[in-house]
Amino acid sequence: MSRHRKPGWGEPAAEALRVTSTGPIAEFDAESTPGFDGDKEFGETLLAERGQVLADLQELLYANGRAGDNRSVLLVLQGMDTAGKGGIVRHVGGLVDPQGLAIKGFGKPTEEELEHDFLWRIRKAVPPAGRIGIFDRSHYEDVLPVRVHNLVPESEWSGRYELINEFESELVAAGTTVIKCALVVSKDEQKARLTERLERTDKYWKYNPGDIDERGFWDDYLEAYQAIFDKTDNDDAPWHLIPANKKWFARLAVCELLIDALEKLELNWPKADFDVEAERARVAELD
Repeated sequence: MSRHRKPGWGEPAAEALRVTSTGPIAEFDAESTPGFDGDKEFGETLLAERGQVLADLQELLYANGRAGDNRSVLLVLQGMDTAGKGGIVRHVGGLVDPQGLAIKGFGKPTEEELEHDFLWRIRKAVPPAGRIGIFDRSHYEDVLPVRVHNLVPESEWSGRYELINEFESELVAAGTTVIKCALVVSKDEQKARLTERLERTDKYWKYNPGDIDERGFWDDYLEAYQAIFDKTDNDDAPWHLIPANKKWFARLAVCELLIDALEKLELNWPKADFDVEAERARVAELD
């Protein structure tokens, strides 16, 4: 399959947003649009257009999965509170056929989950063949809030980076393309979004008083995020920094990363496993 043109991008999103290109997260501009030279109006129009490209590619992936191809795609979403992870799930995941998606959100572990190793619940949620899996938070929770709040000894969480690398290598070897995105929102924008949640009754359900407490650990989280980039960014499972102050850009960027990943699979429509001419003749004879 020929690769689709990337309108509006002076540099491919997969390159412009890769953590090896963006620099330290502590210096990252959440208002920026790396690699993209369009404005909001163009970006929103482009998202609709590229969404159709994504939908077509997702259908190809699903069809191949039905035909026995073991490949899948996993999109990992991490980010500070209010960074827009749910919006990515709705507005980017919503561009494709729901039957081709496997969406999982990871919150505080249940008692059952705590009885197993930290990857137990993750392994149960990896996308099956032919699906795009989306993790709203993920196994990285066990080296982010767990690290920041010392929920387990350092001797335990510090060994998890290598376990994560091994786990993701296993996924890739089994046919899963892994795309990891950290959504970055500025403190000013986070405050504005928290304020909006308190000013609109339809947003109360999204407000969590604990988010204010977590904000007090902002610098600790930046340090924890930088550690996961330094220790778990690999060519086979790359990390991307997504500036999230402009929601339209964050959604467009993730859409573009998914398109890029699916195009690289070079999918074609599965061949018929039946005699096409014979079936045409049978259909022609129907009343």
